[in-house]
Amino acid sequence: MTLIGPAGWLAMTYYYATAFRTGVYPAIMQDQLYLWARPRAKDASTWNDMIGPPTNYQLGTDAEATYQLLHDERSLDGIPLLNLASFVHTWMPKQADQLMMANIGKNLIDQDEYPMTRAHEHAIGTATTGSYEAIQSGGPAMKRIWQEKRKAEGKSIHDPGPNIVMGANAQVALEKFARYFDVEARLVPISEESHYRLDPKKAMEYIDENTIGVYVILGSTYTGYHKPVEEMAELLDEYEARTGHSVPIHVDGASGGFIAPFATPKLEWDFRIPRVVSINTSGHKFGLSYVGVGWVVWRSQKFLPKDLIFELQYLRSVEYSASDHCAVFNFVHLGWEAYRAVTLADLKNARLLSRVLEKSGLFVVLSDIHWPAESMLGAAKQAVGLGFDEENVESYVPGLPVVSFRFSEEYRQKNPGVQQRWVQTLLRARSWIVPNYELAPTLQDVEILRVVVRENLSA
Repeated sequence: MTLIGPAGWLAMTYYYATAFRTGVYPAIMQDQLYLWARPRAKDASTWNDMIGPPTNYQLGTDAEATYQLLHDERSLDGIPLLNLASFVHTWMPKQADQLMMANIGKNLIDQDEYPMTRAHEHAIGTATTGSYEAIQSGGPAMKRIWQEKRKAEGKSIHDPGPNIVMGANAQVALEKFARYFDVEARLVPISEESHYRLDPKKAMEYIDENTIGVYVILGSTYTGYHKPVEEMAELLDEYEARTGHSVPIHVDGASGGFIAPFATPKLEWDFRIPRVVSINTSGHKFGLSYVGVGWVVWRSQKFLPKDLIFELQYLRSVEYSASDHCAVFNFVHLGWEAYRAVTLADLKNARLLSRVLEKSGLFVVLSDIHWPAESMLGAAKQAVGLGFDEENVESYVPGLPVVSFRFSEEYRQKNPGVQQRWVQTLLRARSWIVPNYELAPTLQDVEILRVVVRENLSA
């Protein structure tokens, strides 16, 4: 019998306590417990350094024991169902789970071996692991087109170099593209007057002949606003007519790409606008798929330079490793009508939550999906007393089912000692996850709470 020290007794206590609580007794031997609790370096500075992780990376651990230990560690994570901070989808039907498990060993990069996995990609685009990867594909295409045009005109591509324009509230993936690919990121300040989104007129002040494109976000991460793609395109059309410089638009539809087509199909933000040359979206957000799938698509082949495409003979493909069985399952299983029904329900619940928060007098709602649409028809109906159709999504400002709010000024004045971030802490104590954070850099003094309304949040 091997003698073990205090750390070993802690390990054994943890093992038996877990077994008693769960009713599961992993097939773990005493010598493995000894390895778990083996002495650490004398200069260990923390308790964690003393006892170490419950795994021996040199000799390995029993599979059942490994599963149980890691399973128990995950119990400290938040509950996905109560996570109102994340856009990421967390549930699918059991048939989708079965389909994924049946194909989990297939790497979709190997198209020659698994041709049916990408038969749908005859269009100009590719599946990715998410919008981050998609943006890193769409951005270089715009940069390369700009470089080729500059070279053809006999102009330098280095002095002063390329730039790309986006709102200061852009998702970090957009800024990462600029930094990684040596492109100057020109961030347009946002304000309350611009409804916390990109102001197209303001954006035009940042555009010149070295601008490779404009990132326009369909569904802001901060407040859920749809940025005005059509207005931005019209201003760029005028700019080209005046200067001869053509500046394309890439639409970041990471979240809104699966909201706008179903909730407000008449809203023009996509390839119906000639200025839009590429679009990305995420399937694992409002596409209702598990995490790890997205897409980027181009208007036509001329907007995807050939030298960015690699023909690899040993794999016979050009794609990243990915898995999109769950997304294809949803397309076939749900269809357009079901996607629309889910989207409308999400927006309806978000509008209800917005109104409740406002009527409480405690909060001011910054998101605008519960506001009547600014249309002449809507104003005329209200003026002549024809009423307002509360059930029709077209009656409201388009956006994501996201509710962003903060303490009202009246509440702040009456309770100057109460900090808004305490709401996040108190909700987390009840397992609800609602983030409290600052707005974009130009509005850092404004803190907001945000709730992402998904289909598992009922009224």
